[in-house]
Amino acid sequence: MAVTRIPLPDWAWTERADDRLELPLAETELSVRTVNCLEEQAIFTVKDLLGCTPQQLLEIPNFGVKTLQAVYDALEQVGFYRRSRQPREEAERQAVIRVDDFSLLGE
Repeated sequence: MAVTRIPLPDWAWTERADDRLELPLAETELSVRTVNCLEEQAIFTVKDLLGCTPQQLLEIPNFGVKTLQAVYDALEQVGFYRRSRQPREEAERQAVIRVDDFSLLGE
C-alpha cells in the first residue's frame, strides 16, 4: 500500500476510491521528459506525486520551477487544485480528499 505525506481516509482504500489517485503519470498531460524524471524517483501515480512536497520535486535533477508548474497544471487537468487556485465555483463545494496542498474536488 502506498503512503502519502498526509494519510488518506479509510474510505479511500475501498472499491469506491477515486481512480484518479491511481492514474499513472504517463496518462496525464505531463511531457515524457517530466514523467521520466519522476519515474526515476519512483513516482509513478498521481497519488505518489501528491505525496511529494514542492521542495522534494525541485531537488530532482533536471526538474525546475517550469517543470513544477507543468506538474501543477497536469494535476489540475485531472481535478486536483492547490487550495489557493481552486476554481471559484468549485472552492465553495466541500472537498472530498485533501493531500498536502491539493484537493480532489467532490463530484
